[in-house]
Amino acid sequence: MSLLSALDVNASGLTAQRTRVEISSANLANSQTTRTLEGGPYRRQQVVLETTSFEQTLGTALAEGVQGVEVSQVVQDQRPFDRRYEPGHPDADSEGYVLYPNVNAMEEMANLMSASRNYEANIAAIGVVKSMITRTMEIGR
Repeated sequence: MSLLSALDVNASGLTAQRTRVEISSANLANSQTTRTLEGGPYRRQQVVLETTSFEQTLGTALAEGVQGVEVSQVVQDQRPFDRRYEPGHPDADSEGYVLYPNVNAMEEMANLMSASRNYEANIAAIGVVKSMITRTMEIGR
């Protein structure tokens, strides 16, 4: 693997982790949204990641065995909504229950911490590759 393909792998990781942070942030921001444009409460979103090859961008010979990560899709969490008894709420049903989003704040915070640490690891790896490139150029002088 070349140093430039190592940068591509880490860049793909940065992009994927940024998407994870954005989706978890949106989940937290909508954790109390009981009415959406589609109708009903907000449904938690999840990021699905998959490995990807860089053959299309680097060429077959350069990218042999080089894989990164990409967001393949963002899906809705199908867990049931949180049902709370609040008879005075405008979105309460005939029995006085309100459906709240299926967002768990602790789970989202854990996802944010995980994405943040993965992002930092990719930044550190890019720093190492940058240092290796710099040293290689110094040797060539």
